[in-house]
Amino acid sequence: MKPKHLVSLQYFSDGSYHHFCGGTLISRGWVMTAAHCALSYSSSRAVLGALILHQNYWTEQHRNVIGVYVHPEWNSNSISSGNDIALLRLSSEISLTSYVSPVSLPPFGEILPHNNYCYITGYGRISTGGSMSARMRQAYLPSVDHQTCTSSGWWGSTVKTTMICAGGGAQSGCNGDFGGPLSCIVNSNWYVHGIASFVSGMGCNTPQKPTVFTRVSAYISWINSVSNANLL
Repeated sequence: MKPKHLVSLQYFSDGSYHHFCGGTLISRGWVMTAAHCALSYSSSRAVLGALILHQNYWTEQHRNVIGVYVHPEWNSNSISSGNDIALLRLSSEISLTSYVSPVSLPPFGEILPHNNYCYITGYGRISTGGSMSARMRQAYLPSVDHQTCTSSGWWGSTVKTTMICAGGGAQSGCNGDFGGPLSCIVNSNWYVHGIASFVSGMGCNTPQKPTVFTRVSAYISWINSVSNANLL
């Protein structure tokens, strides 16, 4: 998979831009990310098509973020309450290239089966406490069904039905990946099924503590209402 929909969200400080979260391009003018990412910095930009951050390969496109729409039921004091989703409106539409294009949203309410083929993509830390990766990386994170993920010894009641779990073994999301996509293949097509939300406080790749994502299919109506009400 070429993750042409991956976005690096960056803030400006001390004369340069710094990556802080990921995002997903869902149309030419809109990026989807985690609510806890959207509120991190008042002014930010979206970088698309970056194979390696802060190096110019003439594949990159930059857009300023001019609108931030956070889910109204997001609680910044309780990430495990869910609704960790936000939409970012770009300053202008991106150009479709072989390096940059939107990804499809899943049908409303679709639930992935256990062990569905999924990938996380991002520029986050390679391991807990490790350094950020400037290079775009991806890891195979098979989906974990809700019954397994909420069982005792796994995440238990922390994980809600509006979330999706993936991984639980040696590979996982980590700091810097949050807000980025969980891309899954269904009927031979790729869809963004998750937004990276949180990992275990014991470490990113703790066994039986899969990376937890916001389940995109639970929020299709909200996504459509926001984007349709704020057309570019």
